[in-house]
This record gives sequence, C-alpha cells and structure tokens, in this order.
Amino acid sequence: MNKTFDLQEYVTKGVEHVVADAIKATLKDPKESAFMLKFAAASRSASKKRAEAEKNGEHIPPFLIASITSQCNLHCAGCYSRCNNATVDAAPVAQLTSEEWLAIFNEADELGVSFILLAGGEPMLRRDIMEAAGKRPNILFPIFTNGTFIDSRYYQLFDTCRNLIPIMSIEGEKTVTDARRGNGVYDKLISNMDEFQKRGLIFGASVTVTTENLRQVTSDTFLKKLSDRGCKAVIFVEFVPVTDDSKGLAPGDAERDYLRAEIARLRAEHPEMVYISFPGDEKSSGGCVAAGRGFFHINSHGGAEPCPFSPYSDVNVKNTSLRQALHSPLFTALRSGDLLIDDHNGGCVLYEKRAQVEALLAAGR
Repeated sequence: MNKTFDLQEYVTKGVEHVVADAIKATLKDPKESAFMLKFAAASRSASKKRAEAEKNGEHIPPFLIASITSQCNLHCAGCYSRCNNATVDAAPVAQLTSEEWLAIFNEADELGVSFILLAGGEPMLRRDIMEAAGKRPNILFPIFTNGTFIDSRYYQLFDTCRNLIPIMSIEGEKTVTDARRGNGVYDKLISNMDEFQKRGLIFGASVTVTTENLRQVTSDTFLKKLSDRGCKAVIFVEFVPVTDDSKGLAPGDAERDYLRAEIARLRAEHPEMVYISFPGDEKSSGGCVAAGRGFFHINSHGGAEPCPFSPYSDVNVKNTSLRQALHSPLFTALRSGDLLIDDHNGGCVLYEKRAQVEALLAAGR
C-alpha cells in the first residue's frame, strides 16, 4: 500500500462531497434544503469525531450498512443476498429488534458515523426500524428498497423524518427492470416516483450495473426520466457474480473505466442529481474500503461482517459494542493484510477471494 495515502482524509472529503452535492440537488425544495443544511453541520461534527479518534489510533468509518431483515417478497435474478442465504422466504428467526437497532444507531451517532444504509431483504418490511431510524436526525439513512411496500403511511413518515431517503432499485427501462425484478415492478416504481414528486419528498435510485445495461443506465435519456420525476441521487452498484454462469454480467476494466468517465461527465453536466458508484475506483481509495476501512456491515441477526458480499463474522453486536466489533480478529486481519488492496476481477475482492477470507476467519477462532 502507498504509505503516503491518507484514508481518513480521502473518506472525509468523499462524505463532504456527497453532502455538498445533495444540498445543490435540493435547492429548489426549501424544506429539504433546510434539513440538508442541518445534516451538513452534523456531518462536519461527525468528521471531527472521526478525526479525533484517528489521532488516538482508532479508525471509525463514516458508513455502516445495516441489513435489517432477511425477508423479501421478490426473487430478483442473480440476487447476492439469496445466493448467500441472507435472504430467505421463511419467517425471520432471532433477528435484531427495533430497540436493538436503535441502540446501534445511537452508538453509531456517538462514534461519528454519518451514513447508515438500510438494506435487507426488503427493509420496508420493518416499519418499526424505519421509525427508530427517524429518531436519529444526525445520521442520513439511505433505504435500499424494491419500492413495492411504499404506501401512504410511509410517505407520511418520509415527510416527518427527512433523514430517511428511499433509494429504489431500478435496472433501466421497463423491459430490463421487469426481467430482473418481476412483472409490474417498473410501473410501481414510476408510480412511487410521481407520488414522491407530488409530495415534495426526496428519493434516489439504485442501479445494478451489468455488461448488458451499462450504456442504457448511464444514458442521458434514462437519467433525464429519473430527474424529471424528482430523483435526486443515482447509486450505481457494480454487479457481483455470485454464480459461475453470471460472470459475464460483471463489469470488467473497460466497463468500469467507462462508468467512471460517465459519472465524472454526469456530475459536471447535471448537478441537479448526485451520482455515486459502488465500489467505484478502489485504486483511488487505496483498495477496498470494507471491513471498517470505510464501512462495515451488520446482518439481520447482529453479525458484524466486512461487507454484504462477504458474509463472514466472528462477533455479534448483541454481545458487544460497535467499537469492539470494529476491532474483531477478522476485521483486524483484513485491514492489516494485503487482501483488501489485492488485484481482482469484478466488483468485489472479498467475494472473489472468499476462500482466503474463510481462512482468516478460521485462524482467528
């Protein structure tokens, strides 16, 4: 690793850039702009907490991913969560309660975590946790949802708690979206977007980028449709092949270079929306930022994992604090070794090199 690279500075500037873009994107909405200005102040305060911890030899990431349920009503083609058995059709068993999640949110706030991405399963099935998250206005909660459970009660909650930002999954136009997510999903998403715009509520879109839809989802035509409906953020998530027969869908170096160039162009030409790529250019961030370098993951049972694509855990937050979880043997081994900066194909080094992650997990036990 380049010893002159400052990860804390890189991540802090990244967070500030996201917040600044979000403020620009909401200038025409006074209520939303007022919230974003308050959050910007909270984000600066959180950055100071993380910087102070860094001076004391402790690294606190600005992002946390929380998979709050294992349930989902859809069976999307190539879903990594179902392939990892993190999402199942059976009723949830021994999953964290809303009180336990609120305690996690509270500690995250104290530590200086600025963003908690709520995922699943389908997170909208846990309205109790959504309400708990709404009580922490210093944290922005992007909610990665398939959009099928958004109803009038949720619209009211989003209006009351502006720190809850639904990020609806869409794969491109109707044919592509319904082919992966199911018939009728695209029309439901468009209906949701129109209702969000009517109510003056902010929302975003999440796009799984494959070799098949890359050109469509980065086109001005597709993105203008989202923007015209009031979409304020688009998160491009590179497809991770969880089966051998889906490897051809994973973006390679050429596709990733194209995506990076397109995002730079979109940011310059269309400031009305925020554009984020995950995992994005890992080389510029000194390697993969999972395992607590930039973020980590808590599954629906409380297991602290490096990443949703790397479902391995040696500690549970039911029995320990977030701070202690960040110092777990697995996380420590990943951060101190070379695995996170290793060369790899596709979007996730930890998934591709899962045998090595499993070896580290076994060694720490």
